[in-house]
Amino acid sequence: FVDAEQGTLDALVEFLGVVASGRCAAVSDPDWPPAVREAVRAGVSAEPADLPGPTPTTPFYIGFTSGSTGLPKGFRRHHRSWTESFRACLDAFGPDAATPLLAPGRMAHSLFLFGMLLGLWTGAGVVLQERFSAGRALDTLRQGRTPSLVAVPSQLLMMLEWAARRAQPPIDGVRLVLISGARWMRQRTAELQALFPRARLIEFYGASETSFIAWMPADADAPPSTVGRPFAQVDIEIRPVGDPAGAGLIFVRSPMLFMDYVGQADDATQAWREGDWLSVGDMGHWDDAGRLCLVGRHQRMVVTQGKNLFPEEVESVLAAHPAVAAASVQGLFDPVRGQQVVAVLALAPDAPARPSAQALSAWCRARLEAYKVPRRYLVCTSWPWTASGKTDHAALARALAPNGNTASARCLQSLS
Repeated sequence: FVDAEQGTLDALVEFLGVVASGRCAAVSDPDWPPAVREAVRAGVSAEPADLPGPTPTTPFYIGFTSGSTGLPKGFRRHHRSWTESFRACLDAFGPDAATPLLAPGRMAHSLFLFGMLLGLWTGAGVVLQERFSAGRALDTLRQGRTPSLVAVPSQLLMMLEWAARRAQPPIDGVRLVLISGARWMRQRTAELQALFPRARLIEFYGASETSFIAWMPADADAPPSTVGRPFAQVDIEIRPVGDPAGAGLIFVRSPMLFMDYVGQADDATQAWREGDWLSVGDMGHWDDAGRLCLVGRHQRMVVTQGKNLFPEEVESVLAAHPAVAAASVQGLFDPVRGQQVVAVLALAPDAPARPSAQALSAWCRARLEAYKVPRRYLVCTSWPWTASGKTDHAALARALAPNGNTASARCLQSLS
C-alpha cells in the first residue's frame, strides 16, 4: 500500500519505487476513515517478496473507486494499459500534451495520478499541489511553468470564480486544458476560454476500468449528453437493451482496458466482460454527426410512469440553475408511478435567494419532458463526495431509504 497521507510528492516517489521493483502499488486515500482503510487493506492480497521484474502485462497499480457496498472498489491495471493511454493522449492532443503539466489533485484520484505519470513518461515533468488551491493553481499557470493542465470541472469553476473576483487578466501561456472526472458545465465554456484564450479546451470521457473512450473540444452549444468521438485506438459498440428511446449499453474494445477487480466480489457495480469487449454499465447512443452520447448509468436508471429515466440528464438541467451547486436525482418507490423522481440538491453558497420547489419545477419543465420533472426537492446541507471528487449518489440513496439514519439523512431538508 502507498499511503497518501504522507504527502503527494513522497507518495509519488514511493509509488515509483514500488513499480520499479516489479510490485503492484495500491494507492490509499487520506480521507478514508480507519475502519474503511482496514477493510480495504484486508481485501488486497500481499505479494510474495521474490517477484520477477516488471513486464508490459504485469500489474503495477491498484486504484479505488466508489462501490455499491459503501466500500471503495479496487481495480487493477498493468503497465501496457497506461503506456497505451499515454500514447493515445499524445496522438489525440498533439505536442501540447508532452509539455510540463499541472496536476492539482491527489494521486488517490486516478485522473491526477495519470497526469503525474504522463508528465514523467514524456520527460516534460509535472507540477503537483498538495491540496487544491485555485489561487496557487492560477499563479503556477501564469508563471508559464506549465502550458498544460488536467482538472476536474469543480476545480475549473473555482479558478473562474477566483479570477473574476480579483479581475485577473487572461493567461496566455496555457495551451491545453484537459477536463474529465465529471460533466463540464458547458454554459461556462466561454468564460474558461476567455481566461485561457490560447488553450485548446478538451473534454474526455472514460472510466477507471477503460481509460480513454471518447473526446471532443469543449463546445457551449453541444448537448449535455454528447461526449465526442472515440479515440483512435478505441472501438465502440452500442448494444440494445430494449430502451424505447434507443439507448443501449456502451461496450468498449481497446488496448487500454483494466485487468480485474480486487476485493468486493459482491459489488453490484462490476463491469461486464464479453471476450475483448468491456462495459461499465454506461448507456448511450450515436448522434447524427457520429458522436457518442452518454445518457447515464444502467444501474442508476429510474423507471417512472412506465418510462426509463436516466438521472444524469435531470441532474445536468438542475446543475445549470444559478442557485444549484450539485444535484442527485433518485427514484423512490411509488405505488402508482413505480418510482417517484426526487431531487436532492446542494445550493450554491453565493445564490442570491433560496429557490422554491415551484421555481425549480418550472425550470425543469422548460427543458425536460413532463415525466422527468422531479416530484420532490430536498436540500442536503452536508454534501457527500466520493474519494474521486464526485457526488456520492449511493450515500444519498441510503439517506433516502426508509429508516435511513446516516449523516446524510440527518442533513436533508424539504424544499417547499
